[in-house]
Order: sequence, then structure tokens, then C-alpha cells
Amino acid sequence: MLVGRTPEKLRAVADRAEQAGGRRPDTFVADFSSLDQVRRLASELLGRYERIDVLINNAGVMTPDRRITADGHEWMMQVNHLAPFLLTNLLFDRLAASSARVVTTSSRAGKTGRLDPADLSRERRRWNGWLQYGDTKQANALFTVSLAERGLAATCLHPGVLRTGFAEGTFFMKLALFLPGLSEPPEAGAERIVHLATHPDGVNYPGRFFAKNAPASVPARMSDPKLAAALWDASLAATGLSG
Repeated sequence: MLVGRTPEKLRAVADRAEQAGGRRPDTFVADFSSLDQVRRLASELLGRYERIDVLINNAGVMTPDRRITADGHEWMMQVNHLAPFLLTNLLFDRLAASSARVVTTSSRAGKTGRLDPADLSRERRRWNGWLQYGDTKQANALFTVSLAERGLAATCLHPGVLRTGFAEGTFFMKLALFLPGLSEPPEAGAERIVHLATHPDGVNYPGRFFAKNAPASVPARMSDPKLAAALWDASLAATGLSG
């Protein structure tokens, strides 16, 4: 099953998956900059599937410009964290009943994060696109900690600096793509996600951050249970979920 924002791109990926595996995956269109679309997606998934064995939260965006969604949240924080938080929680009972794995794409950029659960949209702090992106990736890691505390086989990972068009036009990505050895093909990141979705590591290290298919050390701000709990409560309020 595949979820994507753009029907044309989603169709193209489904075509490639069918060619590779002989079976066409189900597809669902949802734009994570709209929490109503996330709620609709969750309803569709619950209606279609009696079991959900793996949920991969891989949506991610980066922009140097500050944007606000129709839901009133900063765009990167909503797409990268709040929407996956909402979707995972709406599917939580089905995931738990299936002993599912939840794999979330974080980033080593989370190490630069200075997340403030009381200011997720950076309304009261200096704006910088990469700083906010780091906050969202820190949020992914802390979300993983909280999911593991709630009994799910949840892990997160740094997929690598991939040649996907992500953050296209920013100086960092231009540099990463220009200098030899700094970037990798998309297949490298996909393999690392598949590793956590299928290998015993995805069950044996709940709550952990992975890099290159191995548990990796992270700053306390990416693993602190108290900060994770504060983020959980702030995310419940931001997405309209009850505790």
C-alpha cells in the first residue's frame, strides 16, 4: 500500500512496484499539509485493512521559507511530524493488535534541533528553515521514543543524504550533490527503511535511532522521555486528539 500527495507521481511509483513485484499496490492520495486529509486517509485504511503489519512514516519536506498551513501550523512541522503523529494515533489500535512495526524517517539533522513543545511553529523564536527542519527531525525521534513506551515496535532512522530532489535549490543540498561521496542514490535510503521493516532490529531496539542499519547514539534531546512526553501532549493538542 502506498500513500502519496501527487496522483501522477503515486501512479508512477505503483507502476514500478508492479513491474518489480508482479502485484500492483493499493494507492491512497493524501496531502499531509491538511490534517483533514490525514483523518480521511486513516478512515480509509481502517476500512480497507483488518491488519496493518508495518507503517512507514516517510513524508518529509524542507523549505527555507516560513509557511503556515490551513490548520495553522508551520508547514514543515505539520508534514514531518504532526501529520504522521495524527495518522499513527488514529491507526494505533489496529497497529497494536497486529504487533506492527512503525518506522519513521528522521535525520541526523535532528541532532541540531532545539525543539520547544510550547512553540512548535517557531512563532516566538528566530526563524531559520534548517533549524526548523532540525526541530521536526528531533520530533520524529522523540515520537519514536513515546511510541515504544506505549508498546509498539517503533524505530527511526537517518536514511542518508539522498539524490531525490529533497530541499532542491538550498546551498547545503547543492554542495552535497556536487562534492563526491556526500550523497547516495535513493535506493540506499530505501534499503535502510526496509531493514527496519523486515529485520529483527526493527523489533529488538524499540525507541532507537538507526544510521546505516545500526543503532546510533543521539543527543539526550532526541531520546529524553520527559521531552518526548511534553512533545506528545503538545502534539495531541495541535492535532485535536484527546489524551
